Amino acid sequence: MSVLLIEAFYGGSHKQLMDLLQEELREDCVLCTLPAKKWHWKARTAALYFMQTVPASTNYRILFASSVLNLAELAALRPDLAKLKKVLYFHENQLAYPVQKCQERDFQYGYNQVLSCLVADVVVFNSAFNMESFLTSIGKFMKLIPDHRPKDLEKIIRPKCQVLYFPVRFPDVSRFMPEHKLAHLEKVIGVKSNGDAYRSEGLPGQQKSRALMKTSDARRESGLCEAQPGLCTTQHEGPPSPLTAPASLGTSEASESTNPCQEEDKQHLTFNLCNIASGRDYQQRPLHVAWPHRWEHDKDPETFFKVLLKLKEKDLPFHVSVLGEAFTEIPDIFAEAKKALGSSVLHWGYLPSKEDYFQALCMADVVISTAKHEFFGVAMVEAVYCGCYPLCPKALVYPEIFPAEYLYSTPEQLFKRLQNFCKRPDIVRKHLYKGETAGFSWAALGGKFRSLLAAEPREDL
Repeated sequence: MSVLLIEAFYGGSHKQLMDLLQEELREDCVLCTLPAKKWHWKARTAALYFMQTVPASTNYRILFASSVLNLAELAALRPDLAKLKKVLYFHENQLAYPVQKCQERDFQYGYNQVLSCLVADVVVFNSAFNMESFLTSIGKFMKLIPDHRPKDLEKIIRPKCQVLYFPVRFPDVSRFMPEHKLAHLEKVIGVKSNGDAYRSEGLPGQQKSRALMKTSDARRESGLCEAQPGLCTTQHEGPPSPLTAPASLGTSEASESTNPCQEEDKQHLTFNLCNIASGRDYQQRPLHVAWPHRWEHDKDPETFFKVLLKLKEKDLPFHVSVLGEAFTEIPDIFAEAKKALGSSVLHWGYLPSKEDYFQALCMADVVISTAKHEFFGVAMVEAVYCGCYPLCPKALVYPEIFPAEYLYSTPEQLFKRLQNFCKRPDIVRKHLYKGETAGFSWAALGGKFRSLLAAEPREDL
């Protein structure tokens, strides 16, 4: 157990990364977590909790934590952990995170992240946009201090920083693919139309050459239901972190944020997707649009639904699947849009089973982001892997991830692109994605993460 993994917000992409690292490191790590709910309280108080709950061990060499944790506090409270090589991973940063009203920004959250960077030995960001937006905002952020401001913090922190993209474990989705998407799979990962050449990363213990995985096999072979040595994980009870990612493939976990209509919608989804998959005239079907994001203000659902309703006003045919997760406070636009979109809605609500989630993405034609915030975007990358044509804002992290032809500058540009696709859905169905997703896979990034977690402890403390 040389690696200590600490996650103060064990949900969404935060959970996805920790689970993946734990699966890869196996007996060489111990994972300690807090449930993904009440984010603000976790950011304020997690260090004190972990001071009491992280087991002492002389075997630790590395401490790996996300930036939700105040690492400076934990290092002060636990001198034994301060001696470790401390790696801080930023899924998102609070200096560039959007707030609904300027006065709502709490100085302490960003300040905690700056302190954590000063204490950390290595600071890792999931994108260059995330890193630069954080580092270049430090000076302006510190000007909020009335007097006696610290200086040159960016110069102190920057040498510790590096970009290491979020590692996505892409499962075998060939069994969900309609015929016209198999060419996409062949381009991306070398699958033949019969699936024989497919090599899935899969989950630990799976035979990687299998083209078809049964859900029961995936659950048994992955070992996800078995206790891991040294695990001191608090059960996930709440909504996901700012980067939402569904549950593990083949699982169906209950969530506090589950939509009451979820089961009804799930049955509706399965029925409709079966009809779509079995249709011979797929080029004639209406355009299928997917929106796999959290139901929160920073994802700008208002712009998304405004564009769709404008399409509907022009009597343009399309289907929509809104796959994101909803929380306690749901923006009013969702109920209004569902009613207004009517029969255009194919699915509405969060899919806790990743198998259902990937099946829905495989059946969609276009995946859209209207986000006001994004530091990586796991859902968009997964959707593109599933053969969706991405349309993203020409801002935030998107120009770093997607080629220029998939970016739009204004809602009007987004509308015009979708209007053309509604009239000619065969355009996107014949299109082969001109970027690549392989660079974001665990197969490509795993070695870098292993190197990051293989160094010796500090000897100067």
